[in-house]
Amino acid sequence: MTLSPARVRVLVAALLTVSFLGALDHTVVSTSLATIAGDLGALEHMSWIMVGYTLAATVMLPVLGKLGDVVGPRRVFLVSLVLFLVASLACGFAPDLGWLIAARVLQGLGSAGLQLMSQTIIARVTSPRQRPRYMAIIGTAFPVAIVVGPVVGGLITDFWGWSWVFWINIPVGLAALVLALVAVPRLPGGAHPRFDVLGSVVFTGTLVALVLAVTWIGDDALRPAAIVCAGAAVIGILTLVAVERRAVEPILPPRILRDRTILACLGLSLIIGAGLFAIVAYVPTYIQMAYRTTATVSGLVPIATVLGMLVSNLLTGWLVSRSGRYRLYPVVGTALGAAGLATMASLPAGLPLWVPAVVMATVGIGTGSFMNLIFAVVQSAASRSDLGAVTATTNLVRQVGSALGTAVIGGVVGFGVAAALPAGVDADTLTPAAVRAASEALQDEVAVIYHDVFAPVFFGLAVVYACGVVIALLLPGGRLSDEAPAPVPTPVAPDRQPV
Repeated sequence: MTLSPARVRVLVAALLTVSFLGALDHTVVSTSLATIAGDLGALEHMSWIMVGYTLAATVMLPVLGKLGDVVGPRRVFLVSLVLFLVASLACGFAPDLGWLIAARVLQGLGSAGLQLMSQTIIARVTSPRQRPRYMAIIGTAFPVAIVVGPVVGGLITDFWGWSWVFWINIPVGLAALVLALVAVPRLPGGAHPRFDVLGSVVFTGTLVALVLAVTWIGDDALRPAAIVCAGAAVIGILTLVAVERRAVEPILPPRILRDRTILACLGLSLIIGAGLFAIVAYVPTYIQMAYRTTATVSGLVPIATVLGMLVSNLLTGWLVSRSGRYRLYPVVGTALGAAGLATMASLPAGLPLWVPAVVMATVGIGTGSFMNLIFAVVQSAASRSDLGAVTATTNLVRQVGSALGTAVIGGVVGFGVAAALPAGVDADTLTPAAVRAASEALQDEVAVIYHDVFAPVFFGLAVVYACGVVIALLLPGGRLSDEAPAPVPTPVAPDRQPV
């Protein structure tokens, strides 16, 4: 379907708004967690406010992607937006933690639909050559949300109360809904009208078990439950294989995994999740401990990373839309990421803070150069009726990589620091404020410990990005097409098959 330039601009504005809402809702709540949990009297279960949201947003990606292919992305997008707004309203009125977690699960479900269908809709209404530019614009929602989310969440919590962290979505979301109703065209479903219900249920249950196993394995109290979930995930994978072999139209069509371009893009998506997304959460702690800074100052390093990502994302999208050639950017980007993380591993302790900030900005520039580009490339390799499924799979691989990488890094750092601390210092109560209040000798010792523990972590992630260089080199070259998207064939009812 070809749209006028003016309607495309309105459409992109609507999709960017809702993508930003979904991305911001994850980061804005983090600052308010302690206040929310204290008011609801459930401090020990505070993490479920985030886990419930993330779990729903991750496990439902393939189901929503396939549903968009079957019924059309516009319907899934609008239902997801309404669900997100209703869930935001319910979160603000939550009288207890159970209510809030249930509403957050619905919010995560709506957010997944918004993110996924935004990418799918752009793919359905633009040519492959136009796609990188628009994907880059919509992709700015995530890095901007990382930077402004915690600040906005803190200000709203301090001056309005934590309920408004959720209610602020309502007026912005309603405006986006009006824009979407006008701008999002009526896109037909795909040529495969059957929906794999059994495969969707088994896949969702398996992924829930896998994510919980990864999330809980680092907690001593929850480790037995994590082992049970890991066993359930293994059983689920075996069951899923048996179910999908018999499915007429499986939730993850095997045909999309036979294409070399799609496989390479999935590998690059995994690199981003397991590499940069996994380490960003730990960088502020590393900077506070190894460089002995305050929490506010430590945030400058991840901000530099995100700004580098943002600039290169927009620049790459513009350049690829002009030339149509894309293969160079993942190769250079993964090489920059590997070089930057290897440099972080080799930095000596005691350097000025601007040094790690510049190095991590380089990692961000490298990652941003192919972070959203791979969605345009993978969509150009898929058939029109599989756009939702292939976009969902690319997102899912990134999310799973991030979960696995975060769990591994957390385990390595936690064990390494606890084992190296001097006698009499409890790792469970060691906070940056406590270290700054300690003697100069202990501060130096803790700084060296964190530096030595994180150095192999950064080096390991550099190796991950080096593997990404190999994957990028295996990505087939070519040029994205200027051809306008062809309509998806309308399914013919079984009783009306032509003779």
